[in-house]
Order: sequence, then C-alpha cells, then structure tokens
Amino acid sequence: MTLALLCSGQGRQHPDMFALTGDVVAAAPLFAHVATLLGGRDPRALVRTADAQALHHNRNGQILCALAALAACTALADFLPAQRIAAGYSVGEVAAWSVAGAFGRIDTLDLVARRAALMDAASTPGDGLVYLRGLPRDVVEALARRAGAAIAITNPGDRYVIGGTRSALDAVRSGALAMKAAQVLPLPVEVAAHTGRLAGATSAFRVVLNEYPSRLPPASVRLLSGIDAAPVLDLTDGLDKLAAQISQTVSWAACLRACVEAGATAFLELGPGHALSDMTRSALPSLRSRCLEDFATMEGVERWIAEVA
Repeated sequence: MTLALLCSGQGRQHPDMFALTGDVVAAAPLFAHVATLLGGRDPRALVRTADAQALHHNRNGQILCALAALAACTALADFLPAQRIAAGYSVGEVAAWSVAGAFGRIDTLDLVARRAALMDAASTPGDGLVYLRGLPRDVVEALARRAGAAIAITNPGDRYVIGGTRSALDAVRSGALAMKAAQVLPLPVEVAAHTGRLAGATSAFRVVLNEYPSRLPPASVRLLSGIDAAPVLDLTDGLDKLAAQISQTVSWAACLRACVEAGATAFLELGPGHALSDMTRSALPSLRSRCLEDFATMEGVERWIAEVA
C-alpha cells in the first residue's frame, strides 16, 4: 500500500496549528530557525497571539505553512513508509520537495521565505485570490479572462481559485454570482499566486533555487510537479517547474489523479487545516484520507499510518 503525503498551502493558519508538533524534540531546530526568519518571534507563540492580518500576511503565512508540513514529517520520520508520494498545494509544493528528500529542511524554510519576498515584490496592493465553485471550467476561464484575472488553481469537482487585482476579482465575484455559482469566497492571501502577474518572481526564484543543494528523491518516493502532475525525474526540469508554479496554474485535480495512478491507497495532509484531505475524500471517496489535525496525539497518527501503509 502507498501513502500520499499532501502539503497544504496558505489560508488555513490558526492558533492551534502546532498543537501536535510544537513539543516534538526532533522538530525543535525547525521552530528555532523559523523564529530567526520571523524577527525573533517563536512561531508557536506567534500563531497563538497574532491577529488575523499578521497570521495571513503573505511571508508569515508561507513560512508557517511550510513549517507545519516539515515539523509533521520530522515528527513522523520513523513511521513513514519508504514507498510514498509527495505533493504540495501552492507553497506546499516547496515543502513537498523536502518531504520527498529533495531539499534539506532548513534550506526549504529559507527558500520559502525568499519565495514569499519575491512574490511580494512582484505584487501590488489589493492583489489576491478568490475561491469559486459550481461553474464549468470553460465558463470560469471566460469569466476570468473578461475580468483581467486568471485561473490560479484547478481543484476537483468544478472548484477553482482565481487570481488577480482587487478590481478584477470584484468583477469575477459579481459575474460568478450572476451565473449562479454555488460558492464564491475571497481567500486570505495577499498575492495573485499562480498567475502571470508574478512572472518576474518566477524568473528570480529560479535563480535562487540554484543557490541551494537539491537532489532527486529516492526511487521509492514519487514527487509530483504542481503545474502538470508529472513526477520529478530530472532535477533541472523539476526545479524549472517549481519556479514556474509561482506564475502558472497549479493543476491540483491532476495531482490527485496522478497520486492514484502511482498507486496511492491513502492520503495524509500534513497541515495546517484540512482543506486538502476534505477535497480528496470528496474526489476519491473509496480511498482513505485524513489530516494531521484529525488526531489528538502523534501516537494516533502513527497508528493510522501503520494501519493504512
């Protein structure tokens, strides 16, 4: 049996996101390093005390989400099966490279911080993302194009994330509601991630990636690229795609299909939140899907992994 590890993106940061991993001794160096990236603030304290604006600030959010996945993977290192798949949603894809063994943990956190800074530099105030559910893709593409926005992420079941300027997203929301979309919600993200507005950040991040050591995952681990769901089999090509993901559509629905095609029989979302595990259960109801935060203790997670993988 094969376990797919899913690394979450921004938007679900919350005060208890490190409840299971915050005291894990092996993860202590990760929390200490992130404190240096956050101006000396311990991330475990930050998530409990920060207001919503600080918690969802782009740089903070990206770093915290990557830390959540890496701390969980570190805590579970002795229990994860050798045969596994790693995939990440938005910034979670950078974390997935580390989960797959392609980046070192500390390097990954530094990469995420630099990625966020480059995205901020390429953005303008008011840029962001909107979640839209219940319209066909061709309709969503036409709506986004007319508004001057773009599809940022394709999710299973006619669920999309749209990126653009504030005025473009306002037009998307109005148009989608007029077309009787089932749901239209602004997301707590400050950049138009995975759209052409961040093309400059893609080219800059590709240069940054060359500054850090990387390697192909071991043969027993399949790492998926977000923009096309293809396995990373060539390092240069994989890094090109990881940088391109900043300004190109993330094909998350295709990533889930690719997990199944690679033999995934169970999915574990490393957090924060449960958006990916919920999405997976909805799209693949015959397969088991949980998130770290479903469990009261790390021992419970370990038992579940032993059972499914």
